[in-house]
Parts: sequence; C-alpha cells; structure tokens
Amino acid sequence: MVLFDRVPPVQVIPTPDDELFEYLYEPDDLASITTSLSSNSATNYRFENGRRYHGYKEEAWPVPNDERQQNQMELFHQVYSLRLSGRLYLAPITQNPRKILDVGTGTGIWALEVGDLYPNAVVIGNDISPIQPRWVPPNVKFEIDDFNEPWVQPQGTFDFVHAREVHGAVEDWPQFCREAFKVLKPGGWIEVAESAVQLASDDATLPLDCALNSWLRNISDGFEQLGCTAVVGPHIEAWLRGAGFEHVRVEVFKLPVGLWPTDKTERDIGAFNLLNMIEYVGMYGLLTLPRTWSFRDLCGCDFSSKPPLSCWILIANSVLRACGRGCLTSNIY
Repeated sequence: MVLFDRVPPVQVIPTPDDELFEYLYEPDDLASITTSLSSNSATNYRFENGRRYHGYKEEAWPVPNDERQQNQMELFHQVYSLRLSGRLYLAPITQNPRKILDVGTGTGIWALEVGDLYPNAVVIGNDISPIQPRWVPPNVKFEIDDFNEPWVQPQGTFDFVHAREVHGAVEDWPQFCREAFKVLKPGGWIEVAESAVQLASDDATLPLDCALNSWLRNISDGFEQLGCTAVVGPHIEAWLRGAGFEHVRVEVFKLPVGLWPTDKTERDIGAFNLLNMIEYVGMYGLLTLPRTWSFRDLCGCDFSSKPPLSCWILIANSVLRACGRGCLTSNIY
C-alpha cells in the first residue's frame, strides 16, 4: 500500500511556447497533412487471416497494425532499452533540443518517452498507421505521413532525427538520408538503429544455413520483391555520408536470443528477444513471400526438430551528425 503523503508532488511542466509549433511546416503543406489526418482511409483498416492491417497506402507495408503487432513493437523497444542500459539514444545531441522527429514512430513509445525526457522540446512522430495513443503530453504530436514521399517539414528545423527498425519499409535509403539531412539544423544529429537480418554465434555452433537463417533470408528476399531492402547495416554509413553527414560513428551491439546467457541482463534481453522472434515469425513471413508457399517453403527447412536459439542477433546502430543544411555537401559547418 502506498500512503498519499509519501507520494512526491507532481511537477507541472508548462506547455512549450507557441513559436515552437509555428514553423513546423510550410503553409502549403498544412492542408495536405490535415487532410491525411482526417481521412477515412487512415482508419479504414483491412483484415486478412485474422489480422488487421493499415488502410492508408495499404500496399506500402505488409505487416499488421493490430494489438498483437503493437505488443511486438513495444517488446522490441524493451529489448533496445535493456541493451542501451535505459538510454533512448546514443547521439550526443544538445542538452536542450527544441525539435525532435521520430520517423516511423510505430506505437509512439519512443517519442512519448523522449517527450517526457525533454518537456520543453516539440517531439513529432510520424507513421502511415494511426495506432499511437490519443492522449499525449502537450509537447508530443503524432502524424500520418509516408516517409517514402518528400518530407514536408521545412529545411533546417530539427535538432534530432531518430529512426529505428524501419528496414523493409524504406524504398530508397539514399533518398531517405537526404531528406533527413535537409530537415536537420546545422550541427543537428541523426540516429539510425537497425537489426541485422542474420543470426550468428560466437563459437560457430549456429551454422549460417540453419533454419532460422534460411527463414530470414527468405524474408529479406520477400522485402526485396516488394521494392524495399531489409539489409541496412553494411550500407548505412555510406548512404548517410553520401547525403552529407559527417562524424559518422557506427556501433554494433549483440542481442542474445533465448534463456541461455548466465548474466542476468543478457538473460533478460534473451528472454524478451525470444518472445520477439516468435511473434516476428508469424507476422512478417506470410505476407512478404508468395501466397503459394507452404510454411516449410517459408522456413527453408523442416522445423520438426527444435530450432537452435542459442545465438545472437547483431544490431548495427549508426549515429551520425549533420554538419550542413539544405544541401548535399557538408562543408558549411
């Protein structure tokens, strides 16, 4: 039981100044954004095989947006939180950021937590699926937007752009990086965090041609057929440098899968990640591959024996700094 007199008083944070919101968009863009937010197509969901899919540009992303999928996204957010020791990002952004953009925000959990961390900053989260909470802090806003289209945010307005686990949804990564470069202020930062589409083990006990890796290769091929790539880690540094970013730092983290680690933190990560992988199998495969394939075709082998789960997933986490604005070179800053 908690006594009320022991509960610390709530700190009331004033709403950010109106000027923070005033120039988030060019005047000509406001109408199109408002139209998309109020459009019935955004909530005109499609149902298939017992799962719910988004309605706005329904062919753009073949993954469900129902509660089960949202739970999977927030589960992976917990994996990231454990791996980064509770940190929401690694980029050395300014201590008082004014505007932050979370691209492909999903359930909006990252944007909401960053909004709590920086109550005087405006945090914008965009996604093609309106699954974010209706009630949000005054400094957090969510929008229906397709990041594969030209970005509507004015040039040089954000201190920080964040993108996590959007692989398989980006049609043109070099263009994506150029759009991010364009909207960042001089000296602003971008952080891209993407998981590798391959499993590995430190002691080579997990063969590269195992069932899970065969399945992941099939998933990757399926996304390629849809016009997107799921393989980001080996290329993201070159893509961002090509867009004009400087001071590129790439960090690779290991994520265990399963309950085999002896360290408590690693074991917790492995437990959450095992649940994440189980959910991942059911959600990504059947819509990214030909409908005529059987489950055995999907996996690439027979799952009659227990699949190996004593393995690692490699996470490539790229942190890059924008040193220019409104151009594709970085010799301004």
